[in-house]
Amino acid sequence: MDITQLLDQYHERFNQPDFIPDDPIGLVHAFDDPRDREIVGFWVATLAWGRRATIIDKGAQLLELMEGRPHRFVLEHTPEDRARFRDWKHRTFTYTDTLYFLEWLQWYYRQHESLEDAFARHLSPEDATIEPALRGFHELFFSLPSAPARTRKHVATPARKSRCKRLCMFLRWMVRRDDRGVDFGDWTRIRPDQLCMPLDVHVERIARELGLLTRKQADWRAVLELTDAVRKIDARDPVKYDFALFGMGVEGINPHQFL
Repeated sequence: MDITQLLDQYHERFNQPDFIPDDPIGLVHAFDDPRDREIVGFWVATLAWGRRATIIDKGAQLLELMEGRPHRFVLEHTPEDRARFRDWKHRTFTYTDTLYFLEWLQWYYRQHESLEDAFARHLSPEDATIEPALRGFHELFFSLPSAPARTRKHVATPARKSRCKRLCMFLRWMVRRDDRGVDFGDWTRIRPDQLCMPLDVHVERIARELGLLTRKQADWRAVLELTDAVRKIDARDPVKYDFALFGMGVEGINPHQFL
């Protein structure tokens, strides 16, 4: 079995509805309205570090505080309503960060129908990857005068050489489209072939073992290297192999036993 066959086999195995309940994307699947999905997806992806069960639990608490209607709450809540989030936090994501997320989302959605424009406006059809979209979104997100300096660590940008794992994962959820029922494909102004691999510790380990990633630092250049490697296998939908690399990593599979 060669690397392509191995990746295809594990993509088939993990890109299935059975993947949803134990992953934070399951919280997004609770909603039919694309506006609810993108709000929940963005926020839950931002919280995606640590144990998946904890992320899911914290995300569920967040949805309860938003009365189970994220888009409506974002649009209609008052500054007084924000006080209910005072005791909610996830690791280093605190009340200060929550207040700014709520403020920015309300400011944005009172002017725009979808979060897609916040990313896609910075991207052209000629761009090979989503890098310009990530850079532009970061600038837009922190454009309000009240933006706390501490909140910047929660929304990454390639300008700081960050791997941008959480945003790459969020864009995978919103942009990729297939018939598997996991990713949503709600957004159409960003192409699947422009997506970049979410480089978490599991993906990084398996990618290095397979020789798909050689750069020592796990930074944005490493993301581009890995994305280029899987794009050579599937130029139209390279990030589908996130399922294979992540799944093999989580299950502790040694890929060399198959090669």
